[in-house]
Order: sequence, then C-alpha cells, then structure tokens
Amino acid sequence: MIAKAHKRAYMIHRAFISRNTDLVRAYIVYVRPLVEYNSVVWSPYTLQNIETTEQVQRRFTKNLPGCRKFSYKDRLQRLHLPSLVLRRLYFNLVWCYKILFRIVEIQAENFFVLSTYAPTRDYWYKLFKKPHLSRTRANFFSERILNAWNFLSDTVDSSFISSFERSIH
Repeated sequence: MIAKAHKRAYMIHRAFISRNTDLVRAYIVYVRPLVEYNSVVWSPYTLQNIETTEQVQRRFTKNLPGCRKFSYKDRLQRLHLPSLVLRRLYFNLVWCYKILFRIVEIQAENFFVLSTYAPTRDYWYKLFKKPHLSRTRANFFSERILNAWNFLSDTVDSSFISSFERSIH
C-alpha cells in the first residue's frame, strides 16, 4: 500500500508540467486515500509503520516547488494539510461517535462501556477503560481511541455528527 502510494505521488509529479502547489489537490484525490483506506481497522501503531506511512506525505510535500527548504511541520502549515497521524485520529473519533450514538449498526456495548463518573467540566460521554491482559488488545480500535475520546473537552458539540466533526477538526 505504501509503495503504491509512493508510485502514485511520483506519477503526479511527473505528469504535470506545472510545479505550483495546486498539485496538492491531486495528492489529496489520488494518493491520500491509499494510505487512509480503512484506517479505523488498520492503523499503524509501531513507530516504524507510522513513520513509513507519514513518509508518503513528507516526500510529496518536499518535492513541491518552494517547499524543500521548510521543515515538514512548516510545509503542512503552508499547504493547509494535517499530518496523516492527525487524520487517523480524526477518523477514529468520528467512528467512535457513530458507534456510541448508534449511527452505524454496531452494538456499542461490544466495544465500549460508558463511565458512571459525572464530570462537571469535561466531556460528558466518558468511556471506561477496562484493563486488558495482552499487549495485542491494546492496539484494537476500542482500546486505542479511549484516551483521545476521554480527553475531549466540554466544548465539543455532540448534538449532531456534522457539529461533532466540525468541533474536533
């Protein structure tokens, strides 16, 4: 998947004579879906896999005109692109919302347990983190999203999926 994304990014650079930053649109349409496909189920958790996945975007943005001299973080800011790590987190939070608020046909009880703790200033929909005995389980969707979900602030609007997406973006 990563090799295919690198090849596609390279073909975008080769196919267009123009070297302006509008190539980012082609990257978003043709390359990024390859590395984001099914990221809720398949999400890299080792540092090597995360870096390998991020390298696709890092290399593409570096080869854009006028971007070579900037750091990766600065290139992302100039091009108005989030890192792939942040995009995966965003997709995970949206999927968690869809499960908890029964937008998808999945039993939330199979994945999460709502906490009985009633916060005064935090996000109202806290999830209980069950202890797990194996390290393998720690990388499952239902486990890796808990800390990020419980860290959401009380300013997050959970009334509708669209307002939730806007408030976490």
